[in-house]
Amino acid sequence: MTTLSDITSVNGVCDTHVHVFEPDHYPYAQGRAYTPGYARCGDLEGLMSSLGVRRCVIVQPSVYGRDNACLLAALRHFGSDRARGVAVIDHHTISTDELIGLREAGVRAVRVNFEATRSAVPIDRMSVIRATARRAKEARLAVQLFVDTATAVDAAGELAEQGVTLILDHFAGFKCGMDINSPIFTKLLKTLETGNVWVKLSAPYRTGSNLPTYEDLRPAAQAMIATAPERMVWASDWPHTSGGQRDGKDPTRIEPFREIDDRSDLARLQRWVGNDARYLKIVADNAAQLFDFPNT
Repeated sequence: MTTLSDITSVNGVCDTHVHVFEPDHYPYAQGRAYTPGYARCGDLEGLMSSLGVRRCVIVQPSVYGRDNACLLAALRHFGSDRARGVAVIDHHTISTDELIGLREAGVRAVRVNFEATRSAVPIDRMSVIRATARRAKEARLAVQLFVDTATAVDAAGELAEQGVTLILDHFAGFKCGMDINSPIFTKLLKTLETGNVWVKLSAPYRTGSNLPTYEDLRPAAQAMIATAPERMVWASDWPHTSGGQRDGKDPTRIEPFREIDDRSDLARLQRWVGNDARYLKIVADNAAQLFDFPNT
């Protein structure tokens, strides 16, 4: 089996979900749910070097709201051969020219995030997803969702008919304890067969597992991989936000990052995949296709 050291020889290995936080130059939005510390481009360079990762996809975090300035600066830092972006937009106000400008800057998807944002009023989630998808399609952008599995399944059913590529964050919102034979999970696997739905195998700590080995996540992960191995991508979710308990805490206080062994997470995924060729496609080739990187 391929070892982790062998990964460094694969030039196209891509971490498809990382964040950059530079509040000195790019202040956080008011009304945010949390306040992270610094995670600069140089820090991300260090992570990538330590893991043998050549490419990354920088995702707009909720603390920046719809101001994508930090994201765009990070894309300029890394350059078009090494980075792509996932932006957040206001589907009501953004113009088609602005959407095209995001694509020209390296953005390949727009994100809808219902899991790390706060709202004082009820939100019609599907309405927001539909509207965002309509706008994204104008610039040939995918839609990336950070939502629960039930919402992901509903969205996939609608967007597949519109020809919009859908990317599901963090194991498609799966939570440990969910029966993989349940109707919701069965529907999820069916949507993965459509060809337009992708899953990020990322942030196992967000699945609610209480096991250090994430063994209770393994059956679900392997079922998704077996169903659509060509539409699975890997991500670290660096720098691993949500390191502190948010409930009842002042959201403006700096929240620590989680202490995560990214190399161990990669090794675990490799064991779960169990096939060298398939594993290397998940960590490299699939991402190149989804995020429009040059093939290696």
